[in-house]
Amino acid sequence: IISINHNLIYRLQDDGKCGFHITTPKTKAGIREIPMFKAVKSVLLGEKLHQMQNGFNQTVIDGYTGFIFKNRFNTVYSPHCINRAIKRIYEDYNSHEIIQAQKEKREPLLLPHFSVHNLRHTFCTRLCENTSDRNTLKMIQEIMGHSDISTTLDIYTELTRDKKQAAFEELEGKFKIG
Repeated sequence: IISINHNLIYRLQDDGKCGFHITTPKTKAGIREIPMFKAVKSVLLGEKLHQMQNGFNQTVIDGYTGFIFKNRFNTVYSPHCINRAIKRIYEDYNSHEIIQAQKEKREPLLLPHFSVHNLRHTFCTRLCENTSDRNTLKMIQEIMGHSDISTTLDIYTELTRDKKQAAFEELEGKFKIG
């Protein structure tokens, strides 16, 4: 179980420099527990073993320690650093895809620009796509830390064309038209 009870933020400070701080979630709903998929647990255990051999994150922020992920300087990652890594990945993929598409005489399937925050939207969308059960939707709302289900459903979920098509195929013949 992952317990969300504090946030690590990276903000502009009074001295004009950016820095890390620990805050509490914005709302009561933001304090939550999230069950872990087995694959996530496996990756986290692998990271722990790696750090047991190579050293743990030594960062201290506002008295807090024990941060899981670390950069090459043994400190926490900034959001900017993660977004730069994501950008390198999709730009590299797109470069290769353009060349491959030209060779195959087809339109390239390019990845759009996205940031680490988009992954939160994607996670929520995939969870919602795989259920219509009211109790499961309530659980997704709690996992996302939303105080209102409309935030989960209206802002964080986007139906894909395939999911809309599948939904209509399921409804085919259930409506009398004409």
